Amino acid sequence: MADNTRNIRNICILAHVDHGKTTLADHLIAGAGAGVVHPKLAGRLRFMDYLDEEQRRAITMKSSSISLQYKEHSINLIDSPGHMDFCSEVSTAARLSDGALVLVDAVEGVHIQTHAVLRQAWIEKLTPCLVLNKIDRLISELKLSPMEAYTRLVRIVHEVNGIVSAYKSEKYLSDVDAILSGPSGDVGSDQNLAFLDVEDDEEDTFQPQKGNVAFVCALDGWGFCIREFAEFYASKLGASTAALQKALWGPRYYNPKTKMIVGKKGVAGLSKARPMFVQFVLEPLWQVYQAALKMNKDPKVVLQAVMSRWLPLFDAVLSMVVRCMPDPVAAQAYRITRLLPKRQVLSDGVDPNVLAEAELVRKSVEACDSRPEAPCVAFVSKMFAVPMKVLPQRGLHGEIINNVSDEGELNECFLAFARIFSGVLYSGQKVYVLSALYDPLKGESMKKHIQEAELQSLYLMMGQGLTHVASAHAGNLVAIRGLGQHILKSATLSSTRNCWPFSSMAFQVSPTLRVAIEPSYPADMGALTKGLRLLNRADPFVEVTVSARGEHVLSAAGEVHLERCIKDLKDRFARIDLKVSPPLVSYKETIEGDVVDKLENLKLFLKSSDCVKKKTPTKGNAQTNKSLDTKISRIEEDENPTEALTKRIMDAVESDIYSSGENDKDRVEKCKLKWQKLLKRIWALGPSQVGPNILLTPDLKGKDTDGSVLIRGNSHLSEKLGFVDACGSGNIAGDTSSEVTQALYEEAESLESSVVSGFQVATAAGPLCDEPMWGLAFLIEAEIEPLTAQCDEVEASHQQHEQYGIFRGQVMTTVKDACREAVLQKKPRLVEAMYFCELNTSTEHLGSMYAVLGRRRARVLKEEMQEGSPLFTVHAYLPVSESFGFADELRRWTSGAASALLVLSHWEALPDDPFFVPKTEEEIEEFGDGSSVLPNTARKLINAVRRKKGLHVEEKVVQHATKQRTLARKV
Repeated sequence: MADNTRNIRNICILAHVDHGKTTLADHLIAGAGAGVVHPKLAGRLRFMDYLDEEQRRAITMKSSSISLQYKEHSINLIDSPGHMDFCSEVSTAARLSDGALVLVDAVEGVHIQTHAVLRQAWIEKLTPCLVLNKIDRLISELKLSPMEAYTRLVRIVHEVNGIVSAYKSEKYLSDVDAILSGPSGDVGSDQNLAFLDVEDDEEDTFQPQKGNVAFVCALDGWGFCIREFAEFYASKLGASTAALQKALWGPRYYNPKTKMIVGKKGVAGLSKARPMFVQFVLEPLWQVYQAALKMNKDPKVVLQAVMSRWLPLFDAVLSMVVRCMPDPVAAQAYRITRLLPKRQVLSDGVDPNVLAEAELVRKSVEACDSRPEAPCVAFVSKMFAVPMKVLPQRGLHGEIINNVSDEGELNECFLAFARIFSGVLYSGQKVYVLSALYDPLKGESMKKHIQEAELQSLYLMMGQGLTHVASAHAGNLVAIRGLGQHILKSATLSSTRNCWPFSSMAFQVSPTLRVAIEPSYPADMGALTKGLRLLNRADPFVEVTVSARGEHVLSAAGEVHLERCIKDLKDRFARIDLKVSPPLVSYKETIEGDVVDKLENLKLFLKSSDCVKKKTPTKGNAQTNKSLDTKISRIEEDENPTEALTKRIMDAVESDIYSSGENDKDRVEKCKLKWQKLLKRIWALGPSQVGPNILLTPDLKGKDTDGSVLIRGNSHLSEKLGFVDACGSGNIAGDTSSEVTQALYEEAESLESSVVSGFQVATAAGPLCDEPMWGLAFLIEAEIEPLTAQCDEVEASHQQHEQYGIFRGQVMTTVKDACREAVLQKKPRLVEAMYFCELNTSTEHLGSMYAVLGRRRARVLKEEMQEGSPLFTVHAYLPVSESFGFADELRRWTSGAASALLVLSHWEALPDDPFFVPKTEEEIEEFGDGSSVLPNTARKLINAVRRKKGLHVEEKVVQHATKQRTLARKV
């Protein structure tokens, strides 16, 4: 494979669904793919969509790569999906690329997925180029004038630049915050201000006059950058190419009298003055189209023949790629902070040789060192399965290869989709496979995160075909055989043990759609288990788990993704008949948190009047448990997550206080002080030690006065978050004058973990329908009371058990019951996940679309008409539980004229009280007495979940009702 690293370009195509990615890829392959695709078939063949399901649905589901030769450059092109269900494939494609072609439909404009792919390119530090596709629709479909089309194109470029500028501003402001909160506080120092010289802060990212914006029609096979027209007109107008390139975009006009390029003031007296882009670029295009439409022949065929010869698409796009996108050497130097961020070594007992070699490997990756003696480092972004018949049957020298399947009878082979970042990779080489948790400085303790593997074969990916290669240098993309048993999803490959693993990839969403799967015949359970294991390896985004009830649960990103996973299981990996349950929707449980007076709410929380008390069977163990609703903002990817979490908690506290409309400064300060005191007492988070619920240590003031001992807890979590100094907090012994008290203190210390475990169990399964709790704070005061001399008969019967002390399981159960009962006392509410829904439809189908949204409890946010088109765009929130079959129903009711895109947005508490009973006269008049009230939405959802989990459901079942008798008796 090509070893001239400077002539390599690794690019991916990113866009919203149906904006023309695969059609564009077809034309690039037809022009530079060495005859793989005939130019007449480009656009209809969909060469990169080689799966049957992709061809049937006409959408891309898997990212696939192909190597193109353009002049002296080797271009590795990755086509990625645009559907939100397959956004994980976008992440894997972006990690292996250095640049991105961002496609935007000139008619539909920027969509929600366009935001998502621009965000992904920004996170992975890719160099983007903008491609405005479907320019022909402005002429033939919308019938815009050249000036109207120019206004539309300017607006789209400006909108895309605004999105990227928002990401730049976000990074800039976070850097400023980091410096202002730094220990030095010296804001004026040169070192602190160095970050202000960020790249092109004043300039837009996409500027047609710079050559990084292309205007194309992928279906007809033509396209251009401003550079091409500048070269056309340079000799005719007597101006330099560089000057024309700057003038052909923006408010620049050509004065025919003076034959000079002027601004808007220079053409004030001319009546037909129009920008140079309109006059010299768009008007000739409009004239060609209008002339073709007047011919007797098929205008589509004529336009394709003429335009593809005049402005070949592949030449315009690939020349832009070579000119504007970096080679691997320049790209890796820029992307190294994302790929291999610098690690802070805190431990003193580190082997300096290991550290030096790890730093040498990092420098090799940064320099993209392609010498054979350089350390070899590669990153596998995903594993993908191919049928054995796709593998090359002959080797490099024409010998016949006997390919044997890795998976026995399934006839499937797993390949690793990888990029080499340093050194040379060759067949038969032994490498180390490093997981994301591997740390070379920890030595023997990291054995489970490192494996040694031998590479069987290397392949160059050519879309649906594979070509054998003996070796590959740094900067190239390859498919590797022989790692199927060593890698589950992604991993780092290294020729040395002393190498840091690459940072994990960022996915835009998480799998939210879950179904339970079982075989139609119980004897096929083994085949299903093996099939799920293979599917889990073949799909980077799918999750396979076993529920508490023993069901195999498959989690996918959406309905289309789930359908494809089920089809793969049936046809490829398991090859058995399956039973698929209705979708399992995740819910959460919380309490009503709309409180007007924040300070009074905090005071009530800290008092001990309103509490739940529980006792263990053996000794007194009073549990004080209160709940407080807190809203903490989402943590995004950050270099220091602990500091980010601390900062966001404090920001959430301040915004929560000010959002209540509190103007009294004294009350605001008191509220802040109360919050700070609470944040110094964080004992644990739950469930699973990382959840959105907080356990607070009890307040020790005024306690231990009646002989009982309080389980004090430990606020070590507050220490880690920086809310309290790391000094001996927590287990401080009190008065230990008597032996009994000393024994109680020791027992209290040993039971701390039991209290935390009870809290974790309670928050993992709430009282409404055994779903996790969300946004609650618990204050647990667990006291151990000594037995008095005046024991009643019941206590005396337990004295024989006192030699064993309090059983830990009893404490856990008591804490769990107290937490669940406290939630029930504080107006419990069900929380459901919400999709952000973007819908597009024409005016005549707007009513039908609103009818579908109304039936599914959707909440419409805004409705606006797209400028220059008859389409309406509607934004709404749709509950995840109501989204199943939504797209099909929408197509059915609007005759296919409406399309919808769903993105997971947030969690939202249902306002309905699941235990609502009419009490006031108005409520009784509206709903009737308690016996006749129908269950509200929250109660229906709770009952459905409880029924699915096999829990008790309170419902009236009529068993022996008197049948209605009619006059006609039918036998």
